[in-house]
Amino acid sequence: MTTIVLVRGDITRQSADAIVNAANSSLLGGGGVDGAIHRRGGPAILADCRALRASHYGKGLPTGQAVATTAGELDARWVIHTVGPRFLPEEDRSELLASCYRESLRVADELGARSVAFPAVSAGIYGWPMDDAARIAVETVRAVETAVEEVRFVLFDERAYEAFAARLR
Repeated sequence: MTTIVLVRGDITRQSADAIVNAANSSLLGGGGVDGAIHRRGGPAILADCRALRASHYGKGLPTGQAVATTAGELDARWVIHTVGPRFLPEEDRSELLASCYRESLRVADELGARSVAFPAVSAGIYGWPMDDAARIAVETVRAVETAVEEVRFVLFDERAYEAFAARLR
C-alpha cells in the first residue's frame, strides 16, 4: 500500500528516488517548479531533455504524459517530467491532470522507484484552482495500483498544504 505524506517546502530540497517536475511541453526548462528543478539539478537534466527532444519528443511532451531523465545534482535518482494542463473554466480538463499523476507513477514503477515527490501539478502558473488540484491529485494517487511505497506531495506554501491536508482527512 502506498503511503501519502505532505511536506511544506521546496521540492528541489527533497530526498526521493524520483522527483516529479511540473514541466512545460518543450522539456527545456521554464518558470516555477520547472525552472527551480533545472537550476538546482544542473546541466545534466537539460542535456537529457535535449536528447529526448532530438529523439522521441521532437514536438515536445504531450500534456498528461510523463518521461524520466537523470536528476543531476538533486538528491534523487530521476526526475519524472510531466506536462499538466492549463486550467480553462470553459473546458473540463481534469482527466488530463489526473493522467499526469497516473503516468508519473507508471514511469516510477518502470524505473523501480519506491519514493516519489510530487508538486501540485498545474496549480501554479497554469492556473488550476488549488482545492480542485488537490482533490484530483489525492484521488488519483489513491486509485492507482503502484509499487511506489511513498508518495510525497511537496507543497510550496501554507495554502497549498492546507488544500491537500483537507483532501487527506
